[in-house]
Amino acid sequence: MAYNLKEVMTKPDRFTSGHRMCAGCGAPPVARMVLRAVKPEDHVVVSNATGCMEVSTCMYPYTAWTDSYIHTAFENAASTCSGAEAAYRSMKKQGKLPADKDTKFITFGGDGGTYDIGLQALSGAMERGHDMVYVCYDNGAYMNTGIQRSSATPKFADTTTTPAGSVIPGKAQCRKDLTSIMVSHHIPYVAQTLCMTNFKDLYEKAEKAIYTPGPAFLNVMAPCPRGWGYPTEMLMQINKLAADTCYWPLYEVVDGHYKINYKPAKKLPVEEFLKPQKRFKHMFQPGNEWMIEEFQRIVDERWQQLLDLEKLTNEEQA
Repeated sequence: MAYNLKEVMTKPDRFTSGHRMCAGCGAPPVARMVLRAVKPEDHVVVSNATGCMEVSTCMYPYTAWTDSYIHTAFENAASTCSGAEAAYRSMKKQGKLPADKDTKFITFGGDGGTYDIGLQALSGAMERGHDMVYVCYDNGAYMNTGIQRSSATPKFADTTTTPAGSVIPGKAQCRKDLTSIMVSHHIPYVAQTLCMTNFKDLYEKAEKAIYTPGPAFLNVMAPCPRGWGYPTEMLMQINKLAADTCYWPLYEVVDGHYKINYKPAKKLPVEEFLKPQKRFKHMFQPGNEWMIEEFQRIVDERWQQLLDLEKLTNEEQA
């Protein structure tokens, strides 16, 4: 069925308004659209790692979640979800749950709780083959605890633990490629996406992930106005620039076969993505041109690798 924005946007919200996430935050649109991809008749169990989304959406006695919701620690959101999935499966076999009712299991975690602290639990859940979806909302640092660097933080970014100055030029290391790590688990579905234009890419990938039997992983860029330093009204523009510069490619890997979902007609230089963000302002100071050149080299190299993987895996499929 063709994507129908009007129909999608009129679905009842499973992630409701009234939460306390920051204005201009990229995470709420991600959670709302992922959950809109669930069929109205299906029930969801949400496991949510500690982080911005958890502390801002489930403050006792209030909650923004209409489905079953579990707040769990940074390190075990995936294992909590996989345990719930196993329990439901067992109860169905025992006749304690209706056989004709479907429950979907979805974990939400930030990059700190996914790339770093929760990586072991995530890897284990994917390797065991649980029928669940893990959604990483990647804002590129530990935003909830003070904007400390994570392994998702891009090179040269200014954070409170990698301050850009005369001694160091921001974070010294490249960003970890977690999406590729998940592909290496040989699970049925892995995708990278963000909120852009009419949300089509995010919605369709969420739907595929939720309704593909077995484990699935979504890596979704979720900009942070506080940590990235952009005006709140620029959220969607920042997302679009990430895709148009190929800093954050939109692609999916289905049973090992790569498909790039968005190839910009005119690939923009990465400085167009960097310029609106205060965390990169030092890169535009005289004498620091080499940082932009290095950042561009990394983006171009990873984009070419992705193009090569798409070509290779589709040749194998043919």
